[in-house]
Amino acid sequence: MRSPPETDELDTPPRILMGPGPSTIDPRVLKAMSTQALGYMDPRFLDIMDDIQELLRYTFQTNNDWTLAISGTGTAAMEASIGNLVEPGEKVLVRTTAYWGDRVAQMTRRVGGEVVPLDVSGTDPLDPDDVAEAFAANDIDVFYICHADTTTGIRQPDMSELTDIAHEHDAYTIVDCVTSLSGVELHVDDWGIDVAYGSPQKCLSSTPGATPLTVNERAREKIQSRASDTDSWYLDLDLLMEYWGDERNYHHTAPVTPYYGLREALRLVAEEGLENRWERHREVAGELKAGIERIGLEMAAPEEYWLPSLNTVQVPDGVDDTAVIEFLMDEYDVEIASGLGELDGEIWRIGCMGYSARRQNVACLLTGLEEALEAQGYEVTEPSIEA
Repeated sequence: MRSPPETDELDTPPRILMGPGPSTIDPRVLKAMSTQALGYMDPRFLDIMDDIQELLRYTFQTNNDWTLAISGTGTAAMEASIGNLVEPGEKVLVRTTAYWGDRVAQMTRRVGGEVVPLDVSGTDPLDPDDVAEAFAANDIDVFYICHADTTTGIRQPDMSELTDIAHEHDAYTIVDCVTSLSGVELHVDDWGIDVAYGSPQKCLSSTPGATPLTVNERAREKIQSRASDTDSWYLDLDLLMEYWGDERNYHHTAPVTPYYGLREALRLVAEEGLENRWERHREVAGELKAGIERIGLEMAAPEEYWLPSLNTVQVPDGVDDTAVIEFLMDEYDVEIASGLGELDGEIWRIGCMGYSARRQNVACLLTGLEEALEAQGYEVTEPSIEA
């Protein structure tokens, strides 16, 4: 018989999380998550699910009946969106040159869909003219759009214009709001978005495991009139809504603690007010951006597409990006990240999300960044923090 392994009591370092996610969990969310678990059919727990739905409708700015939290990470919500809306043989327009677009393309092929690649630069926002041209040349059924890209720090403008193009061709839109939900302006209904999903661990500052998703009536009708069942029983939205809706039919054991955390995180959004929250992210990230530029570094994203919740910074010639990341972690307990995919080693990704979007965090990061750069012989233009 094997002997039990020896382990210490759990102890984590006091990190300041300013990478592409997760963000630092809000203390009120941590407190909510320490509450005793309830059964997944307990009347009080069902009330908590109702609260989550109403708070999500406010945060998404939607009246969609099908609004829920997927029991899983953001990737589960992405897969639920593709797997429910896309039927075998249908065409999906997606920018495959982008990191997340490539993942959507893989999911599309797995459910029998046909990928129509939008072969444009993965480091720029989508151009409505390119989108219109793709729709004119192809009989497209579903269009995937990333609203806020954590790989490039690009915020997609022209959302209504893009969804209008899709609807003119009777196509449906899926919008990835993982890095924008509650941190960047988002209007699901006003922008004509058919399906949108977010993330609990980024601008909401909760924990992974309960991922926001909303589906409008138009997309709901398509899903419910499918010729065949979805490939995934677990992510079947029609079945899930029997649990989240009036029927209250048991579907799966809900992740109780992440639901508690999400509910409290959404309460914090409602208390602060969405417009105030969006403005806080702009102001605090603006201070970060100004400090970065005073040091002499360049932002990777153009000003007109700047994404306050995820700031990308060009790594200057002669500087080891990994050494800077390690210095910040070792000396300041601050986490940032390098680039992803083709941008690995080219940029730093600095999050300014939710509870982490605080002026004292920005000041700490900028001070540490200056020291890390100077340690490599980089000449700082001027101090990042104004006197």
